[in-house]
Amino acid sequence: MTEQNAALLDHLFAAPVCNGWSNNTEGALYHLGNTFLFLGYMGGSGAYGCLFIFGFLTPSFVCLILWSWMTICGPDALTWNALLLLACLMQICHLLYRLHKDGLPNEELADLYQTIYLPLGVPIQVFKEISGAFENKVLEMKAGETYAVEGKTSIEKLSFLLSGRINVSLEGQFLHYIHRHQFLDSPEWESLRPKEDGKFQVTLTAEEDCRYVSWRRRRLLSLLSKERYVSRLFAVMLGYDIAEKLYNLNNKLYVKSGVLLDIRLPSLYHVLAPSSQSGDDEAFDGTEQPPRRDSDAPVEHEWPSEPELPSGEDSTSLVLEDFADVAGSLTDYGSESDYLR
Repeated sequence: MTEQNAALLDHLFAAPVCNGWSNNTEGALYHLGNTFLFLGYMGGSGAYGCLFIFGFLTPSFVCLILWSWMTICGPDALTWNALLLLACLMQICHLLYRLHKDGLPNEELADLYQTIYLPLGVPIQVFKEISGAFENKVLEMKAGETYAVEGKTSIEKLSFLLSGRINVSLEGQFLHYIHRHQFLDSPEWESLRPKEDGKFQVTLTAEEDCRYVSWRRRRLLSLLSKERYVSRLFAVMLGYDIAEKLYNLNNKLYVKSGVLLDIRLPSLYHVLAPSSQSGDDEAFDGTEQPPRRDSDAPVEHEWPSEPELPSGEDSTSLVLEDFADVAGSLTDYGSESDYLR
């Protein structure tokens, strides 16, 4: 018994000796199968990487099954290769199911998720709930078409622009543009409580061919009431969008003398004096001379130059004399100290 064990150990651990190399090859099927096997293991990670691997392993095991049957006639080799082929086919079906389950209906929604929601860490399943609220439909608006008319269009939905540009105006006066990946009606949405009704105070017109997605008010409110995470997500996105619109609009509130009103803090404003002397003279009506500054008096600040506005936007399109009738406007007071009282 001891001798048999010793012989077995010697047989297991002793290096086999090759007395001579055979000149015969295993045939084309054997080499083709191993070529596919080699290419398959060059795949990467993730669902698509695994699909690449098993996509090459499948023809590899098919070739090895044919080789086992037609060349060596080995039932054991045929059985093992058949089992490995079956495992690869099952893995491919599982991966295709996962990709179909996690995939998005079209490229525009996939781009929306990759650009906006993925950087925020939103899971794909949550985004599917959000896109399901607008039925995964992408709407189109031709150049010149109107999305909303001031005082007429009811606030019944919330839309997000995927491509194109929207012109926002008030009584024919240009306010600002809505660009790609911005909400069309975030201020209107936030201005109403869930059970309130209202109408647009501005007119929205497409300057280019636009594509957008749109949530119906009731359906989106239902989703926000059920999903707290989605509710917080929309609160952040809407708040950021409204802040962007306010900053853009802030650069357009001028008075005749060059005063720029900061709409974030209406009691604080700074003067954008023209760089030339002629610009200074325009701030007066000609009957009153501008006050002279004592040469020994300290200079409180430098006059900044007028900020450069985007192309197509007129910095004088909104003049504060148009807002003089608004109660509590800064123009109703002689100075900032009077306004603060």
